[in-house]
Amino acid sequence: MVNQDVLRVITGEVRLSYVHAFKPYAKQPNQEPKFSVTILVPKTDVATKQKIDAAVQAAIQEGVSSKWNGVRPPVIAIPVHDGDGARPSDGMPFGDECKGHWVFTASSKEQPQVVDAYVQPILNQSEVYSGIYGRVSVRFFPYNQNGKKGVGCGLGNIQKLRDGDPLSGRTSASSDFGEFGTPPQQPAWGFPQQPPQPAAPAYPQQPAYPQAPQGYGQPQYQPPAPQGYAPPQYPQAAPPAPQQQTAQQQIDPITGAPVVPGGVYGVDTLPF
Repeated sequence: MVNQDVLRVITGEVRLSYVHAFKPYAKQPNQEPKFSVTILVPKTDVATKQKIDAAVQAAIQEGVSSKWNGVRPPVIAIPVHDGDGARPSDGMPFGDECKGHWVFTASSKEQPQVVDAYVQPILNQSEVYSGIYGRVSVRFFPYNQNGKKGVGCGLGNIQKLRDGDPLSGRTSASSDFGEFGTPPQQPAWGFPQQPPQPAAPAYPQQPAYPQAPQGYGQPQYQPPAPQGYAPPQYPQAAPPAPQQQTAQQQIDPITGAPVVPGGVYGVDTLPF
């Protein structure tokens, strides 16, 4: 869609800092809280800078005709600053994140819509923080406030394109309290102290027996019997006596009577 409003600009990919997109913020106690964001435009994005310059000039022309009584002021406050220079508020250099960028702040009394890369509303506020990259729609306008004449920048909507390293003014605990920390004492030789070892148990330990090295046919080592104890001796059973073979009694085939040793078949042998 073609932008018919010469005062309105949709940026290319920019970096966002001091993001207050979900809750209005006032820098000073007597100021009216507003939704705001500081926009960092890379100096390599010439197209966006040209659109911003054209919108600022259009706002000046509108100011001459509607705000400044037809007279162009000799000094006009412009909201866009060089991030490689000094801040107009206190003369101090901009932060490192501003180097190589054009810097300006846009604000609004109305809350902006915040969407993702697919133009879907972002509901999780933690996804929108100082340091992300995105696009922003803004509108420049002339003002005459308390005798000060200049060009302001109104905040439209925000589209997050991708994450970035968070930009925060918070300091770390190590930088705040590092000088008070005392490291644990180490032994003189540089090795950490070993924790105390547990005491030996009261009951006697079984002796450890060495094992035969692998690859040798040495007999297995048998542990000696405890001192003061003799294994019981059992009597050996006597081997059984060999059985005598009983001689078979011979029978006289003629008389049918048993044959007395030394006799003759058929003749009774009687003792005298």
